[in-house]
Amino acid sequence: MIRRIIQKRRPAPSLAGISLEEELALLRVELMYGLRVNREAYLRRKVDEREELASRLRERDATAMLADLRGSLERALPRNGPAAPVVDLRSRRQPTSLQDPEPA
Repeated sequence: MIRRIIQKRRPAPSLAGISLEEELALLRVELMYGLRVNREAYLRRKVDEREELASRLRERDATAMLADLRGSLERALPRNGPAAPVVDLRSRRQPTSLQDPEPA
């Protein structure tokens, strides 16, 4: 059923189209909550958000954006909680040269 709905949907403008993942999320909202999502309003809002982000990026320099990113990452990490364990991927790898092929 979902495949039929996706195949029948009208193609969106290429500049700001609704991706397959977004379409599935919108369908899920409609089915779960009984709401009707206006696709054109959704696309307008998506374009507005993209333009706002582009204007914010034009107004700032790279060092200010990097400082904001660093600050948001630091806020996302727990300060007083235990640190997440670090996994050494090299120690988990199985050396391929030491493994003998199984006899047939």
